[in-house]
Formats: sequence, structure tokens, C-alpha cells
Amino acid sequence: KLRKERVGFVFQSFHLLDHLTALQNVTLPLNLAGEQNAESKAQSFLERVGLAERANHLPKQLSGGEQQRVAIARAFACEPSILFADEPTGNLDSNTGHSVANLLFELNEEQGVTLILVTHDDELANRCTQKLTIDQGALVTHNEEV
Repeated sequence: KLRKERVGFVFQSFHLLDHLTALQNVTLPLNLAGEQNAESKAQSFLERVGLAERANHLPKQLSGGEQQRVAIARAFACEPSILFADEPTGNLDSNTGHSVANLLFELNEEQGVTLILVTHDDELANRCTQKLTIDQGALVTHNEEV
């Protein structure tokens, strides 16, 4: 229940359901949570991530960056308190990666969600207010207010 109501995830490999459209992928967790206006809310999040015109496309009809934006819309639509993003730009080209990172931080600020990123990208990590570095399973540095 805690996971369903308070925690969101954005994965490196998107984890969209291939047989569902972008809109259906964003709507599904809202329906599972009992959201009354699930489709309307999902559509507004697709608009927010710049994919309103791609709502009826299947994942295979979307670019990698578009698929990641659908995954971000899906995660933020449920209004989590905390969102974990595992290498959210890892499978994207540099320009698309910057765009997706900007979107994550914009939505993070707008919704007041605690955003926890796992990344090997120093540029992305340096945008965070706190940075932990782990090597071989051990915490090696802890920098606040990076």
C-alpha cells in the first residue's frame, strides 16, 4: 500500500507495456490506485511531457526519449511523495538525456517530490542538492549542497 500510494519509479529501460498505448501506460497505475479521472489526468501528464499528440501510439512507435517521457509521466501522475529514478538518461543520446533530466527536475520542483537519482553521469549528479558516491558497496563521499 505504501509503495502504491507514496513511491514512484522511473527505470533506465522504461518498462512500458508493449500492447498499451502511451495514454494507457500512464492511465494503468492511476486506475489501479482508484483514481476517478484517470484518463483525463494521464492525458494532462502526457501534455506536460510534450506527448499529447503521441498518446495513442504504442511504445514501439515512439523514440527512446519519448518512451522515457511516457515513463516519467506515468511516475509523476500518481503524485508520489518520493520518486526513484534509476539511470533515467542512461539509454538516451546526449540531447534527449538533457531534455529528460530537465523534465525530471521541473516536475520534481513543481510537485515537491523527493527525487532520488542513481546515475553514473556526473553532470546529472551535480544538479542534485545532495550527492552520495558509492564504490564497491561502500559510501566513499557525501557532499551536501553540491
